Amino acid sequence: MTFIEAAQAPLRKTGHIKLHGPEAFAAMRKAGHLTATLLDAVTPLVRPGVTTNEIDQFCFDFAMAHKAYPAPLDYRGFRKSVCTSINHVVCHGIPDDKPLREGDVINIDVTLIVEGWHGDSSRMYQVGAVSRRASRLIEVTYEALMRGIAAVKPGATTHDIGTAIQVFAEAERCSVVREFCGHGLGQLFHDEPNILHYSHKTSAIPLKPGMIFTIEPMLNLGRPHVKVLADGWTAVTRDRSLSAQFEHSIGVTETGAEIFTLSPAGLDLPPAQV
Repeated sequence: MTFIEAAQAPLRKTGHIKLHGPEAFAAMRKAGHLTATLLDAVTPLVRPGVTTNEIDQFCFDFAMAHKAYPAPLDYRGFRKSVCTSINHVVCHGIPDDKPLREGDVINIDVTLIVEGWHGDSSRMYQVGAVSRRASRLIEVTYEALMRGIAAVKPGATTHDIGTAIQVFAEAERCSVVREFCGHGLGQLFHDEPNILHYSHKTSAIPLKPGMIFTIEPMLNLGRPHVKVLADGWTAVTRDRSLSAQFEHSIGVTETGAEIFTLSPAGLDLPPAQV
């Protein structure tokens, strides 16, 4: 895998890792801030009786009101503005008319395009009172994400990110999903490199200032195996155990990582109980 200055790269996947400058970081701060603001704003709506279609519509309306666009809408045939993944749904859950129930846990995954740049983030929300095992899974998943981010610095590799996440998660008796990964980000929704959330030495890519990507570990209470349903999108745990995910968009700096999608109100810290 080779690196290229982003300003010299075409606006498509080229197999190179793009290194971005200060203007790109400023644009990502703006996109990330609006994405995080939306995840804050939707919090009161996540309650028993509300449907995920209502959440989807709220997020679409928010994007339109702020001159942004929800990147998932019509992306490779996906027909909604956000992903809503409940309980044993690992990721890419499709909003529908089924109401949320007391005790559910839900991941809401939002990507907003702001002036051509993508802010990508997801959080877990608790619907009313949830089980201790569910809240613990959420806490462990959030901490796994933050440990992955803490491993980011020039001279480290993507392998260090995955190792930090896997070692912590498995010590807490949770499993790490292998089928999905983080990804390069910027003016493209999905770019190089892939960010694995488990130890994989053969895919170790050096981290350099200017890289922009997501880290988004998915942890299960049971085994790590998942399957994709007939709709072609919804991924669920094979053993129907609970799953959780948190995601931030970050940039590699000279000293570590800058998180673009931190909550302005501090609501990305678990538990987000509503």
